Amino acid sequence: MLLGPSLALSAVLFVLGVAGVLIRRNAIVVFMCVELMLNAVNLSFVALAQLHGVGGQIMVFFVMTVAAAEAAVGLAIILAIFRHTQSVDLAHINLLKG
Repeated sequence: MLLGPSLALSAVLFVLGVAGVLIRRNAIVVFMCVELMLNAVNLSFVALAQLHGVGGQIMVFFVMTVAAAEAAVGLAIILAIFRHTQSVDLAHINLLKG
């Protein structure tokens, strides 16, 4: 696997994820963009593992574990918000305002 194209693809995926988080207002799309950013970081860890050993690949397993936990908790929160407001638009969610 070539290091340069892998890191370039990782950077493009991460920028797309950041743009999606900043631009979109749908909670599910924002959630998917966070997952895209985590996968971009995983790709860069795997690409850099060629140079620095298996430490990057081991870190990918930790990131995948955190991403799985984040997906479970995040989808539960989004589902609870949808049941309460009948919408997943982040502009209409103000439950934490006093």
